[in-house]
Amino acid sequence: MHLVLEETIAASVTIVFSVFTDLSHAAENITSITKLEVLDKGPVGKGTRFRETRVVFKNKEATQEMEITAFDAPRSYTVEGTSCGVQYVTVYEFNGGQRETKVTMTTSSRPVSLIGRITGPLMGWMVKGTLEKAMAADHADLKGYCEARHAALSEGTSAESSAPQ
Repeated sequence: MHLVLEETIAASVTIVFSVFTDLSHAAENITSITKLEVLDKGPVGKGTRFRETRVVFKNKEATQEMEITAFDAPRSYTVEGTSCGVQYVTVYEFNGGQRETKVTMTTSSRPVSLIGRITGPLMGWMVKGTLEKAMAADHADLKGYCEARHAALSEGTSAESSAPQ
């Protein structure tokens, strides 16, 4: 399975990258995530492992353990996980400046066990649309948060620059 989503966000690349990689607030920022537990201490980066619980398929929860396997702030990061004999790799790329950021998410999967080889192609075909809708909803949640944060920071800067001296 291969899936690509693109989103343009009216916020700086610094804000967008920091929000997308803010694992400690993911459950607050993304509606479908009910819990996210960071399994390592220290700053988020390459090697950070986490366990994410989210609502899937009509209010059923699923938990997945994942790891950040590449981290190049604020340009990109990669998350990998394995479930039911299938390895998933998701690459997030961020291109932008101070006012706008284009986020490209590329997800691919490949079977890594006999069960994955047998069920992977069928399951990939069956869940691709559901996964695409879920990821688009996650991006919409994050976009709203990024744009609100950018607006709040811009208003603060405007107020400071127009204050009498």
